[in-house]
Amino acid sequence: MTKVKICGLREPEHVVTAVQAGADAIGFVFAPSKRRISIEQAQQLAQQIPEGVLKIGVFVNPTPAELKEAVERVPLDYVQYHGEETPAFIQEQGYPAIKALSVRGKEDVQAAAAYQVDYYLFDAPGTDFKGGSGHTFDWTLLEEVGIPREKLIVAGGLHAANSNEAIASVTPFMLDVSSGVETDGVKDPTKIQAFLQAVKGETHHVNRK
Repeated sequence: MTKVKICGLREPEHVVTAVQAGADAIGFVFAPSKRRISIEQAQQLAQQIPEGVLKIGVFVNPTPAELKEAVERVPLDYVQYHGEETPAFIQEQGYPAIKALSVRGKEDVQAAAAYQVDYYLFDAPGTDFKGGSGHTFDWTLLEEVGIPREKLIVAGGLHAANSNEAIASVTPFMLDVSSGVETDGVKDPTKIQAFLQAVKGETHHVNRK
């Protein structure tokens, strides 16, 4: 079954909702973004995340010191690189890694071959910031990508209504959603639950405090 990452979480109740609804991974944004949080905030939120649910940190051109602090203090399971990090830089850091690539054309997909990472995340080009624009890209561009499907993550413009179309088109390992589970720029518990139900086809009981 396709896994789901809910990204850009900042509030404890949204982390709890995502975990209880069946999220496989939670994404914390440390890069410049309206969803950016501090290491201290992420560390507190991580206490709500049980073992077995991945904690992924999103960075844009970080320094080795920034990565080390976040990985050790939160702690993080994966580092997601969203900038112009070189393959050599990522390998030198030595952390379990996801390389995000913005897809405008076939050459952007082909660029993934230069990286030796655990997962490859293909996203629509960003607008004000690197990463999430809330728009989809042409999924057919991934048809010829020479990457095993079990290493492929799709992001960009996903929501409950088109999640299964993305799965049918790409058969990725994971879907990564952020703005698609928001209302007016804020995470929406109902949309988080709806997205996970659409992908996983089951309803999890969410405890309301």
